Amino acid sequence: MIGNKVGLIGGGNMARAIGGGLLRGGMHATDLMIAEPMTEQCDRLRKELYGAMVTDDNCLVARSAEILLFAVKPQILKPVCEGVADEVQKKRPLVMSIAAGPKIDDIDSWLGGGLSVVRVMPNQPALIDQGISALFANKRTSDALKEQAEKIMTAVGHAVWLDSESKMDAVTAVSGTGPSYFYLLIDVMIESAKKFGIDDETARTLAVETARGATALAAAETESMATLIDRVRSPGGTTTAAFEYLEAKDARGIFATAIDAAEKRAAELAEEASHAG
Repeated sequence: MIGNKVGLIGGGNMARAIGGGLLRGGMHATDLMIAEPMTEQCDRLRKELYGAMVTDDNCLVARSAEILLFAVKPQILKPVCEGVADEVQKKRPLVMSIAAGPKIDDIDSWLGGGLSVVRVMPNQPALIDQGISALFANKRTSDALKEQAEKIMTAVGHAVWLDSESKMDAVTAVSGTGPSYFYLLIDVMIESAKKFGIDDETARTLAVETARGATALAAAETESMATLIDRVRSPGGTTTAAFEYLEAKDARGIFATAIDAAEKRAAELAEEASHAG
């Protein structure tokens, strides 16, 4: 359980997921603060995270938080950081950012420098406490502070630490963007089932439960994905027919290239953020 006062700047879906995970994990609602400019979203946060302080004042949250997590779009992270820099320098909290792209040294600089900063790349399944987050900390971040950062993110799933910040863009492309790749495949399976005459509800159930079961089995096994494919694939069978077509169309290469494009865009976002504001 987190015993520190945690402040979130930005009240979107990921902030809502993290806040909810912390409260479900036993954190006292009075130790949670969220700054969000949109009135409608503030009302939603007050209902869903009952007892937490919700405000449109970033500085108020920064003034009180012992752990300050930025959950804003990368394009506005710089001005948001600069707007609370004075308060952050007075309080000197552990700083966390879930924005894709902006680097630790930039974040630290925008906040006035000399801070303990942890970059995090979570993903959408954090909304149901099934996320995976990758973390990287600067050298000023002690082991105790790293443990606090990890507790924040394991409230909504699993967490892994990276040994180099340069790998964060790859994580963004693989696991940050990754859920959408699976949604696409599930959607194709649903639409194919419907084309073959299966009703909408049954088609969705077949596709989603197949994805759920395959993921659970992949997590439980130690063999490679190629081995798991071979267990389904038999000579002259339906899986072989499907994979012969996929291989002829270079489906693996197409997806690999798409992930490369996502990684490149993550790097571009870092560059754009450094020149924003």
